[in-house]
Amino acid sequence: MNRLVTNLQTGRKLSGSPRKRTDDERVRHFQRKLYRKAKQEQGFKFYILHDKVRLPYFLRESYRRVKRNGGAPGVDGVDFQAIEKQGVDKFLNQIQQELEQGKYRPQAVLRKYIPKANGKLRPLGIPTIKDRIVQMSLKMVIEPIFEADFEEFSYGFRPKRSAKDAIKEIKYHLIGGKTQIFDADLSSYFDTIPHNKLMIALKERIADRNILRLIKQFLKAPIKDGKRITGGKRNKKGTPQGGVISPLLANIYLNLLDRIVASSNSIFGKANVKMIRYADDFVLMAKWMSPAILCKLEELLERMELSINWDKSRIVKAREESFDFLGLTFRYDRPRVKGRKSYWNIKPSEKSEKRLRANIREYLAVRRHLPTSLIIKDLNQMIGGWLNYFRMPGTSYIKQSCFELGEYLNWRTYKHFKRKSQRPCKRYRRATYRQLIREGMIDVRAYAYQSPPSNA
Repeated sequence: MNRLVTNLQTGRKLSGSPRKRTDDERVRHFQRKLYRKAKQEQGFKFYILHDKVRLPYFLRESYRRVKRNGGAPGVDGVDFQAIEKQGVDKFLNQIQQELEQGKYRPQAVLRKYIPKANGKLRPLGIPTIKDRIVQMSLKMVIEPIFEADFEEFSYGFRPKRSAKDAIKEIKYHLIGGKTQIFDADLSSYFDTIPHNKLMIALKERIADRNILRLIKQFLKAPIKDGKRITGGKRNKKGTPQGGVISPLLANIYLNLLDRIVASSNSIFGKANVKMIRYADDFVLMAKWMSPAILCKLEELLERMELSINWDKSRIVKAREESFDFLGLTFRYDRPRVKGRKSYWNIKPSEKSEKRLRANIREYLAVRRHLPTSLIIKDLNQMIGGWLNYFRMPGTSYIKQSCFELGEYLNWRTYKHFKRKSQRPCKRYRRATYRQLIREGMIDVRAYAYQSPPSNA
């Protein structure tokens, strides 16, 4: 009888015979071995990893995950359709040969800009699909090693962790009395990570020169911004947002700060300061936070060649004023019903609500030609994702936001169908949204009937 092995990350049982496992199961089985080794021996360095990156089942699983994530082609213009027309196996065999012979070189990263809520532009780096596959395979190999070292209060871009977990942790500490908050924002974090210090952090666990050289090649990859080429070997800072491996490298570097904050011997530990971090966004929480703590934080970040954006960072007394984090507003509210206790009202922030309404408005403005069934499907995906993110029973309270969103949808859909045609139709009446609900659209008001979270 085959021995059954339980995967630590997924909780699924794997067949003991490798032949019967899928590529995903084989990858996760290997990751579990690496994680256990790294967890048991905290000072252990891994010497032979590069051969795993080019294993056929690692490359096949990398391609599957990269395709699932989607995304535009890079500077070479090659998309998934072109790869599959050529033959996926042939494409992956070519990558494997280049890695084996040491001939693999990343191509330039395509620079794109997406608008931010404040009107500014956020730069994104789009590697080619070929480079994304190699990055994914590399990430799958080294991620479990560093997962063994990451602190529990780090939630961003980690397996089986999410922003919801960070929100619940913040609420837990608020109820516990840690109501003095330092809401921190780092200035252009991904663009300012120093390569030399990041490589030192990587070398704490990895001694395989081929792996380190491969990571360095990704860090030094040139960036194509329009007709201009920047970066390259002279570039000493930054990891492009949009790269598959960039979030992991960002977590590895900030883990240097996490370890100090988590240490019981540090000024943070002695003051019982708690940190909750999601990628480069984090808050410090304490019953009382002395100026010395913030000075020490700034000093540590300066040594890491990072800086706090003081225009967006501030100290908040949470019982007296609200603060926003990860798209939610945290506020200490008095109950509407006399005799009940005040409670922590965690709700979608005003910025999040405005962004959703803007997305709905922009979507409907250019899609009056589409059939109603397709509009309902697209809006359901947009609204459903928003509701699933903010709805956390026992933690968040979205009743008011749902009612306001329902009113907005009723008005906006009425305007949409009224302008679409002048022919009489029941959809053109004021109860347009109610009619769309009958045809399959999400009823956001159904989400509103959620009791306020009970907490002190």
